[in-house]
Amino acid sequence: MTRTLAALVLIALIWAVGLVSFAARIVASTPALEPPRSDAIVALTGASSERLEAAVRLLQDGKGKRLLISGVNPQARRSEVKDVARGVGHRWDCCVDLGIQATSTRGNASETADWVARHGYRTLIIVTADYHMPRAMLELRSRMPDLTLRPFPVVTDTLDARRWLASEGSARRLVVEYSKYLAILTREIVRGIGAKPHGASSAEPLNAQSET
Repeated sequence: MTRTLAALVLIALIWAVGLVSFAARIVASTPALEPPRSDAIVALTGASSERLEAAVRLLQDGKGKRLLISGVNPQARRSEVKDVARGVGHRWDCCVDLGIQATSTRGNASETADWVARHGYRTLIIVTADYHMPRAMLELRSRMPDLTLRPFPVVTDTLDARRWLASEGSARRLVVEYSKYLAILTREIVRGIGAKPHGASSAEPLNAQSET
């Protein structure tokens, strides 16, 4: 029983240290540097409008030829999304696609992969909330491992990663996001082990990919 308790305490300690590290990683990711010019831009919708505004600004600055807004409510009109994203001018009218199929981050990855396949893009700027970016990049890279994905995280009022311990709402959201991230990371590690070629040495390192 003592060994079991000690093991549980150790696991809890490792999890807590990982959570603090996750929060620090989010804080360090912003403000994001201006990304290099890419084929296109993808914005993942959420509870805040900041990510859409940032994606539209990147489009208007010529950072990508086209913008996909993934996860749009099917009942939302294009004019309503335009108002939320503060889209203006011909760049919005000609070069913005609204994806209405995705209802989750995994759905965002599938919707983006289909869109990319239709257009033949090779480099993407990914725009989403800072706290959501690590998990989003895992899902996107899982579906599009051969593409160059450039994260552009955006600070939102949904979660203050710099003061998450002082806010019950931010702490709860961060814990949930970190837990989801660990679940996806574990899934990808297991997939990587299962995909190892027969006869490969067990000492071969996994090709882990960074989200930042």
